[in-house]
Amino acid sequence: MITRRMLAGLMAGSALLPAALRAQTVEKVEMPATGERPWAKQVPQLRIGLLGGENEADRLGRFEAYGKLIEATFKVPVRLFPAADYAGVMQAFSAKQIEMSSMGASGYAGTWLDTNGGVQPLVVPRENDGSISYVSVMIVRKDSGITSLEQMRGKSLAWADPNSTSGYLVPRSELRGAGIDINHYFSRTGFAGGHEQAVVAVQQKQYDAAVTWASGQGDVAQGYSRGNLRAMVEKKMLDMNDMRIIWTSRPILNGPLVVRSDLPEGFKQDMTQFHMALASAHPEIYAQIERGGGLGYAKVTHEQFEPIVQLRREEAAERRRRS
Repeated sequence: MITRRMLAGLMAGSALLPAALRAQTVEKVEMPATGERPWAKQVPQLRIGLLGGENEADRLGRFEAYGKLIEATFKVPVRLFPAADYAGVMQAFSAKQIEMSSMGASGYAGTWLDTNGGVQPLVVPRENDGSISYVSVMIVRKDSGITSLEQMRGKSLAWADPNSTSGYLVPRSELRGAGIDINHYFSRTGFAGGHEQAVVAVQQKQYDAAVTWASGQGDVAQGYSRGNLRAMVEKKMLDMNDMRIIWTSRPILNGPLVVRSDLPEGFKQDMTQFHMALASAHPEIYAQIERGGGLGYAKVTHEQFEPIVQLRREEAAERRRRS
């Protein structure tokens, strides 16, 4: 059972995070020296999973320069594997078909459970104030007349993906915590197939509202400083003047860069250093893969994601009770 104390850990804003991870001066890290590594014998090619939720061409385009930079730095071939949905990356980790991927916290927790600890987090992105949290938001069309969560009673809601933290796990938990019976409060709920698709479904009036992720910082009119809304605004898929945010979650720990636990320590150290240096050494590449601004990365450990692991267990137990 998830307790309020556990939820507080899950939703902790920067003030409640460990001191080393609160808003602070970003650590200056140099890019790793260029050259082959001993770990290449065990990792002859680096296979990187790309989460679903955005069309494949855009994902490959955003990560192309990133993959080439890793290749040039470590002299190892890089292959990008765009998955149709979050589960695709999770399954690829379980089958040892990829070595690394950026994931949401819920996807990481599910993979950790599925592989019995076979994956581990290295770093998470920092926001513009140096913190390492973001928020889930519920968005509606302005012309819907809906201005509050209370007015969503009897309306339809799109989740992003069953393995999304901000697009499913956390909003369900918070809404239940607010006394909302999700199965009866909304006329219907459904999975849109990803964050981008969920917002499009609202734009096209297939759903009245959707939940998605945002930094929670910066100009709302621009889709905040980072996140799915910002990415859609930049791609001219979304005009925030047509939309309204009617609900915002408490802060959520950012999703991690994840690697397989069985890979060499030298590989993990190199990937950590590479990402810790990326924002300052190659800001354009950093902005592409992180969908906007931010202050680079912060190191993390599995223990920080334990509340999410517990929420995944609770969600699985609830599904078993319903079946």
